[in-house]
Amino acid sequence: MSGPLAGVRVVELAGLAPGPFGCMILADLGADVVLVDRPGGPGMAPPPGPLQRGRRALALDLKSEAGVAELFRLVERADVLVEGYRPGVAERLGLGPLDCEKINPRLVYARMTGWGQDGPFASRAGHDIDYIALSGALEPIGRAGQRPHAPLNLIGDFAGGGMLMAVGVLAALVERSASGRGQVVDAAMVDGSALLTTFVHGLSAAGMWPFPRGRNLLDGGAPFYDTYACSDGGFVAVGALEPPFYAALLDGLGLAGEELPAQHDRDGWPVLRERFSSIFATRGRDEWADLFAGTDACVAPVLAPGEAAGHPHNQARNAFVEVGGIIQPAPAPRFGRTPPGTPRPVAGTTVDEVLATW
Repeated sequence: MSGPLAGVRVVELAGLAPGPFGCMILADLGADVVLVDRPGGPGMAPPPGPLQRGRRALALDLKSEAGVAELFRLVERADVLVEGYRPGVAERLGLGPLDCEKINPRLVYARMTGWGQDGPFASRAGHDIDYIALSGALEPIGRAGQRPHAPLNLIGDFAGGGMLMAVGVLAALVERSASGRGQVVDAAMVDGSALLTTFVHGLSAAGMWPFPRGRNLLDGGAPFYDTYACSDGGFVAVGALEPPFYAALLDGLGLAGEELPAQHDRDGWPVLRERFSSIFATRGRDEWADLFAGTDACVAPVLAPGEAAGHPHNQARNAFVEVGGIIQPAPAPRFGRTPPGTPRPVAGTTVDEVLATW
């Protein structure tokens, strides 16, 4: 194993998107992650692919005493255990935090849920869209006068879920280096997605987010911070917020000498949007990308996930890698002294094989 987490041992109890993503991050950074799934099929684990990369995988029946005993053999030597069950399930199986603490008091026990371990919603079912609805992260997303729009499951499952969990695990490991003791990390998507709205709360408190959805500076309300359709059906993203960048945008669009409303004249925004829309519609997406290349107009082509790996900037940074025949994002961030290796596909193993290396 290579990377800054080389030597860290993680036991991952199979779950859905947020837990596997958080464990993928740990594995990408060099941790030795062992995925424990149920016997007789894929169970709760996602299909083999990017979210499972970098793991060894084995099957245990955790509803049996023998299966739990085998798990405890791993727990005894592990640094981290990750589970994504509803609150109380791990305890009923006899493998909750207190059970594991008896085996290994240095264990960091990470719990990945939507609603958290307590509160009136803790035992409810839910998905990303529900968690971000309750946290205040969903309501601001969407066009003016239209209903809120689900931003895939990026905010709850991944940014406010798996990534938050990984941060919590790392913080607990740092604290353990001083105290010598593990602890429970309660990573809840409702908490994490709320955390992601901190900037919006600050803007609102400063009077800089005063309007309904789709009418503010960063939610598509401003014509200089939005997307525009091009002649070939593609789109460009425009983020020309600062005056020099806005001037470069006008220059690239051929509008530098035209009498237009001032940039921050909200009454004039419909006029600016109409002019920008009509001009962007005259050329293809990549033509605009070439025209604005080398400028500070903050104009970028909107790439589909399947296109991103082919962009010259991403290629220059090796931002995508091929693992198991699938092109996928490379590990991030970058490290100068302990760079992670290229991820490997998930590989089968046994408890004995894992312990032989641990």
